[in-house]
Amino acid sequence: MKAVICTKYGTPDVLQMKELEKPVPKDNEICIRIYATTVTSSDCIVRGCNVSARYRLPMGIALGFKKPRNPVLGMVLAGKVDSVGKNVSAFKIGEDVFGMNRFAFGTYAEYVCWPESSVLTEKPSNMTYEEASALPYGGLLALYYLKKGNIKSGQKILIYGASGAVGTSAVQLAKNFGADVTGVCSTGNLEMVKSLGADKVIDYTKEDFTNRGERYDLIFDAVPAAHRTIKIEYKKSLTSTGKYISVTQGTPKLDSENLILLRELAEAGKMKAVIDRTYSLEDIAEAHRYVDKGHKKGNVIITVSDNLLTNMTP
Repeated sequence: MKAVICTKYGTPDVLQMKELEKPVPKDNEICIRIYATTVTSSDCIVRGCNVSARYRLPMGIALGFKKPRNPVLGMVLAGKVDSVGKNVSAFKIGEDVFGMNRFAFGTYAEYVCWPESSVLTEKPSNMTYEEASALPYGGLLALYYLKKGNIKSGQKILIYGASGAVGTSAVQLAKNFGADVTGVCSTGNLEMVKSLGADKVIDYTKEDFTNRGERYDLIFDAVPAAHRTIKIEYKKSLTSTGKYISVTQGTPKLDSENLILLRELAEAGKMKAVIDRTYSLEDIAEAHRYVDKGHKKGNVIITVSDNLLTNMTP
């Protein structure tokens, strides 16, 4: 099978196409034919080992010191179940699925074997594989942090970094929770964030939201640490009981229950896939270069196979 391997930590040039053996599922695993994956900011952090000095030892212990132990990166997929282990009961051969596994990796390839317990479920029936692959990363992270912030209907919520993968999902999810949403992004993304349901938008290149005198029940900072350029003085913009949460806080717990919610919202037309650019697997290094710049709108998608990419489940 075709796969892209990470030969060592470094620039996107360390990513190389290679022919690998097709994996065989263990008793508790499913083998998935991957049709689309996503280049996330987390993928780029792993590839470049872009963490502060205090986290390099833990990262080396967890993933490998000079290069990733699993050389095939990628944590998001949309595809079809190709085969299953003898103890698998939740998935069937031929089933369209989508999901995310932050620890197994392996989606920069035509096939991957994941444990049945992975954050994985049936693909939204009204989405292509490409669209479905745009949901898990931003959607699951946004759901985790919004719930951590105890989001409620009627609250005033500000989402800083509203045009990225997490931010675009957070805007849509917050509206589905019944919140009044203000999105903060750059000039070129204002209309896009409005189209996702934001009640107000603020151009951070022209205005500091903390100087507006507005008070929010929840401020969600959706900007990854690797792409942060300023420190937000958020405290003066919170209500007396308001909360501030950031994607840099702690390790989020992801589960299939939240992924099922994303699928249901997508099938109900309440959750859109936001795709900035699409690349082929062969051009994944170029996709990494683009994501490294920190200006993507929503998601950057990789088409792994030409077969069935535009089809939707009947």
